[in-house]
Amino acid sequence: MKYAIGIDIGGTNIRAALVDEELRVVRKEKRSSMDGLRENLIEMTDSLYGPEVVGVGVAVAGLVDREERVVKKSPNLEQVEGLDFGGLPGRAFSLPVFIENDANAHALGESKAGAGRDFRDFILLTLGTGIGGGVVYRGRLLDVAAELGHITVETGGVSCPCGNSGCLESYASGRAVVNAVVSEIEAGRETMLSECCDGNLYRITPLHIFEYALEGDNLAREVLKNAGRYLGVGIASLVNIFSPRAVLIGGGLANAWDILVEEAKREARRRAFDELIEKVEIIPAELSDDAGVVGAASLVFDGLMKQ
Repeated sequence: MKYAIGIDIGGTNIRAALVDEELRVVRKEKRSSMDGLRENLIEMTDSLYGPEVVGVGVAVAGLVDREERVVKKSPNLEQVEGLDFGGLPGRAFSLPVFIENDANAHALGESKAGAGRDFRDFILLTLGTGIGGGVVYRGRLLDVAAELGHITVETGGVSCPCGNSGCLESYASGRAVVNAVVSEIEAGRETMLSECCDGNLYRITPLHIFEYALEGDNLAREVLKNAGRYLGVGIASLVNIFSPRAVLIGGGLANAWDILVEEAKREARRRAFDELIEKVEIIPAELSDDAGVVGAASLVFDGLMKQ
């Protein structure tokens, strides 16, 4: 049995896993991506390395140069910009290294071992710190940037770390909903969330917001519904462009499905062509935190087969 090491570098965490040829996760590790990124990558891959490992796949947030194995731009993770993944020291990185945008890798993982297996054409949206996207068409991952979180949904809107303004990511990501809640509390809005985290507003997470929304907090529900409406605007545009059979929603913010995503569904149905949206299933991604590492590992097996 051959194995690959799949690495998924997001805006908050690094996940690494030993994955077999059947795309089953054998062993995995998780660390913060905020500190000591380079050192963490080397230590994690070395701990997973073995003689049966044939390569390393890296899924990373940002615009990637697959041939040079570097990230050109990453609005939510500047530490990876310019990092040469093929030149890192350590036993694992002496093997062939394949690199892909993280959401593209998530889509690849879902297409091979998750909710995308039943669809030849689908779009994946990952709602995390930012919003990533991947497009699978006729069973193949499209070789495009797929920076779907940076489509404009509000002209002249909120500034985005990418340098633009009014991006979907600035309204419907985990960071966006937290920023919206904190702004409202600082403006004097009454909410149970002001008592969260011992009063430290900057420790509020999307999970806190979802939990308080379930308890009936008006601000938490309003913020999630507003994010859902913007997500629906984005989905409608993507449906009108790609006419997929499914839109898969993953990432941590997808836990707020009953509030945020249901609102997104309603908004998408209002805005997209009826003839297109009626054929689209909007469903949860299946692989959760493993989607990126599975997709990254499949890059290795697919890449070596082509050589």
